[in-house]
Amino acid sequence: MTDIRSAVAGERAELAEVLAGLREEDWDKPTLCAGWRVREVVAHITMPYRISVPRFLAGMVRAGGKFNRYADRQARQDAAELTSAQLVECLRQNINHPWKPPGGGYEGALSHDVIHGLDVTVALGIGRQVPSERLRIVFDAMRPRHAKYFGVDLTGVQLQATDLTWTYGSGTPLTSTAQDLLLVLSGRSLPPNHLSGRDADRFTAGVTR
Repeated sequence: MTDIRSAVAGERAELAEVLAGLREEDWDKPTLCAGWRVREVVAHITMPYRISVPRFLAGMVRAGGKFNRYADRQARQDAAELTSAQLVECLRQNINHPWKPPGGGYEGALSHDVIHGLDVTVALGIGRQVPSERLRIVFDAMRPRHAKYFGVDLTGVQLQATDLTWTYGSGTPLTSTAQDLLLVLSGRSLPPNHLSGRDADRFTAGVTR
């Protein structure tokens, strides 16, 4: 069984290497996170390492208690103030950071890093494959509230991974790699030709539904 802390550290280390290899212009390209470029996504990934609890709470108050509003403001501010090199170095220096999302445990930390890492690599067309053992940890920890949180409508659709023994939901099969289906479950619209099935267009960016 994969140790969860090792899985988190491995994911961060590998993502840092990918980011270090990007061209500077790549940092201003859009990701699968609507409205965020690569630099906003990485600023968000590294936010827990840089923002103290008092500063976080003050930001939440200013955002009216809305986490998504606060996270967006903080990511944009940090992306404007920090260089790409500083963001990469922050991730590298915090590979073993013990941060866990409230109520999510280390499985939640791994999910956070995996999903946002894919937001970057899939959008940029980088063929990075998240190790299957890490994806299994993420899927095993997943609960129905996950899809509800992201507001994804999977009515009549069953997600079926082609590279892992994993399904989610019931209905007409929507097939792809496990990591692509994790993005679907997280409310992302994927680039064309990532998904197969009758409902593929429903979850593909740039397709009129």
